[in-house]
Amino acid sequence: MNEPHIWWYVTRASAVIGWVLLTGSVVLGILLSTRVLRKIDNPAWLQDLHRYMSGLALIFVGLHMVSLMLDDFVHFSLAELLIPGATAGSSVSSVQANTIPIMLGIFAFYLMVAVQGTSWLMNKLPRRFWKGIHYSSYVAFILVTFHAAFSGTDVSELWYQSLSIVLIGAAAGAIIVRVIVGNKTRSARPNVTGAASPSTAGAESSPGTRPMTALPADTTRMRVTDTKVLASGVLGVRLALVAGGNLDVWHPGAHVTLYLPNDLERQYSLCGDPAERGHFDIAVLKKRGSTGGSKWIHENVKVGMELEVSAPRNHFELEPASEYVFVAGGIGITPIKAMIESLPPKRKWQLHYFGRSRTTMAFAAVLEADFPDRVFISAADERDANPDLRAIVAVPGAEVYCCGPEALMSTVAAHVPEASMHLERFVAVERAATIARPVVMNLKKSRRRVVAAADESLLDALVRDGVPILGSCKKGLCGTCEVRVLEGQPEHLDSIMDDEEKDALHIMYPCVSRSRTPELTLDL
Repeated sequence: MNEPHIWWYVTRASAVIGWVLLTGSVVLGILLSTRVLRKIDNPAWLQDLHRYMSGLALIFVGLHMVSLMLDDFVHFSLAELLIPGATAGSSVSSVQANTIPIMLGIFAFYLMVAVQGTSWLMNKLPRRFWKGIHYSSYVAFILVTFHAAFSGTDVSELWYQSLSIVLIGAAAGAIIVRVIVGNKTRSARPNVTGAASPSTAGAESSPGTRPMTALPADTTRMRVTDTKVLASGVLGVRLALVAGGNLDVWHPGAHVTLYLPNDLERQYSLCGDPAERGHFDIAVLKKRGSTGGSKWIHENVKVGMELEVSAPRNHFELEPASEYVFVAGGIGITPIKAMIESLPPKRKWQLHYFGRSRTTMAFAAVLEADFPDRVFISAADERDANPDLRAIVAVPGAEVYCCGPEALMSTVAAHVPEASMHLERFVAVERAATIARPVVMNLKKSRRRVVAAADESLLDALVRDGVPILGSCKKGLCGTCEVRVLEGQPEHLDSIMDDEEKDALHIMYPCVSRSRTPELTLDL
């Protein structure tokens, strides 16, 4: 550290590394958005790499700024680093000459801080607000590029010019791919000219209209562009944005909530290809004794109708693995179909699909035709004996994903190590609190105390007290009401994920869960 030029070297190195990382983060973000690499690997590793690169880029930019203060030659002050234009009065002539490029660098730093900060809070912010801030990373990259081109001490060096061409070329190429893929998606959208208007569709098909104030902030108005019978009692529904454009990026295992005009809310897994950004595909099973959700959809949903739909949420994510075993029962095939379609051709996997008969099994014929050596259909009216689930899931090292009736999932889970077992339930497991007692909730952000009575859910108590928290299924299935626990020990009664995982993440779902301690401190 006694070398007089040490901070000059640190300044140069940290600036270049930060620029490389920022470029990589932007490129990976575009790849995530377009899913053009879906045939190479799962999107999860791209998402993780994108997140780490953006965070590291900000760290190295911070190191670059600190080293500028410690460099004996330029010796920036804190004000010159944080206030645009403050370098105009610098005693160093080279710094004075570069005032505008330095200003651009400062603006880029603030944009990077905003993007990173909102990324940490993305689950708590309105989706459109988060996306608007997130897209400013493109602006940050452009500002950093101009900053690097006109204020660096190595701009005349061949290696620096070569690196600049590579970085700018990579970002430009990714943006071109983004534009091309986006245009293809928009041009592939079905023509719905002549469809019923919102008021007509609502009047003819619904007993009432849901007040707009009752909808969560992340809902979007979408139009039904296609419906088809996928199997006996199963209706496929395709949804596209009324205003046009691409939908939010989603990953296999995600679900959306439909807010129906009869004041019901229902969650359905997305079963299309995640790379298709122009629409959502869902499959709805008409349940026996339906209370109005699936029955209403089967009897009323028509092409041209408009519905309010939530942003995708995911508690059944496909984790990167070398081999998979998928087990589906009935309509449980929907999230697993999306997982299969997202896997690269060389990935090892097998699907065991169970149902009453082939006529009731959605996608069975298509999956069997596309993957004859990997898909095994087991219809009850065709087999003489029950399948040996223990043998089916006995694949060393494989991740097992199962969705279907509770009896099927419980049996599969009994034969698979907990670390390799992934379940998606659409019927809540019956769980009861150890002790029925009031719970005091201390809300750290709003500095309030809310008391839930022994016979009142924590979510109902929060809503009653005017706390801005979303809820949907109120059965511990959808995960909409997720809240962070700061102090206390929650008693998890939901069916979303393993209790140990929730404790590790310090989260709970107050629609059904209680508390093992008299008080909880929540991040609300």
